[in-house]
Amino acid sequence: MAGLSPAFAERSRRLNYDAIIIGGGAAGLFCARVAGARGRRVLLLEHQPRLGNKILISGGGRCNFTNLGATAANYVTSGSPHFLKSALARCPPQDFLALVERHGIAWHERKHRQLFCDHSSKQILQLLEDECADAGVEVRLNCRALRRENGESWAVERTADSANPASSQYQLSTTAGTFTARSLVIATGGLSFPKLGATPFGYEIAQQFGVKLVPVRPGLVPFTWSAGDGEQFAELSGVAFDCVASLRPDAPSFREAVLFTHRGLSGPAILQISNHWRAGETVRLNLLPDHSAAELLAANKSGGRDVKTALRQVLPERFVQAWCARHAPAKPIAQLSRAEIESVSRNLHAWEITPAGDEGYAKAEVTVGGVDTGELSSKTLECRNVPGLFFIGEVVDVTGWLGGYNFQWAWASGHAAGQAV
Repeated sequence: MAGLSPAFAERSRRLNYDAIIIGGGAAGLFCARVAGARGRRVLLLEHQPRLGNKILISGGGRCNFTNLGATAANYVTSGSPHFLKSALARCPPQDFLALVERHGIAWHERKHRQLFCDHSSKQILQLLEDECADAGVEVRLNCRALRRENGESWAVERTADSANPASSQYQLSTTAGTFTARSLVIATGGLSFPKLGATPFGYEIAQQFGVKLVPVRPGLVPFTWSAGDGEQFAELSGVAFDCVASLRPDAPSFREAVLFTHRGLSGPAILQISNHWRAGETVRLNLLPDHSAAELLAANKSGGRDVKTALRQVLPERFVQAWCARHAPAKPIAQLSRAEIESVSRNLHAWEITPAGDEGYAKAEVTVGGVDTGELSSKTLECRNVPGLFFIGEVVDVTGWLGGYNFQWAWASGHAAGQAV
């Protein structure tokens, strides 16, 4: 810095970092905390006026911050199912739980090994902010990347010595100034919850650097009725019951609650299978997961009872009325033919609904698709062909089931990159 004024020298030093992390959500904050604790000079940039918007609304305001049973089998990815194993093994759910307990946050376990805060999601965000502060992470809010003059790409540049491609340096022009770093971590999330500030920034950076993308779509999202189904079932809004939801044989099925809405089907069972659903595909609901339909009908064969009378014993009245109007003959069970009994039983165990579509990113909890995992190191989340560029969290083509799995991916992927930058 010889020949430079002390003020200019200090400004130059502050604008150069070991790592710049773009995105102040779960993955970005955790990555910053890990990198900063290793003595790295870290700059965390967030384009919103506050950090962790999705953290604050998660879990009904109590943050389902992890799942103790998280394994690679609980995630959807277009790439290798083994991709997640390294990151999850090196940052298991128990590690984040230990951090929660170290900060004195009370928690409880719900079904399927889901962990929630007893009080507020704000506690998880405060934990992450405190950890970043302790690690010396510099945070800048309301900071947006600038576009080049032609507006076709972002003002992000990478320079590297041709003799040593690994010695990359990134320069990022923003509304708060121009920053440089050896490592650039993209933790900008997907397109879900646009009202919270979701943008396609991460995907655009991937395209700028020639990183392959898997087409994106909404995940953990409610379905909408087709015209015919809507006419008959939209009036059931608010009705909910337990069922098993499934798709094709190669996709997992889920036993959870299904919820009827004015617009379509929701509830945990539907959100879970939406990660695997493709437009035009039929959803199958086993309405009697704990009963044999044939036995239930046979047990109600006497006394002139009909199908509605039998089903009222195990399903909500309003649903039984609407369902039977379409699928059950209006006569006593004793008068049903064998073919009619078989048809009613088949529909009860595999009721087929073909949604018109889904509720879109506005109601989606996650984004399916994103940066192709084949482009990234499974150990570090660094791009194989673009040294120094990392993608973590939801922007990557890794989507977890409902129940804390996506937060666990945020912690695990943030930890993997934070150990490498």
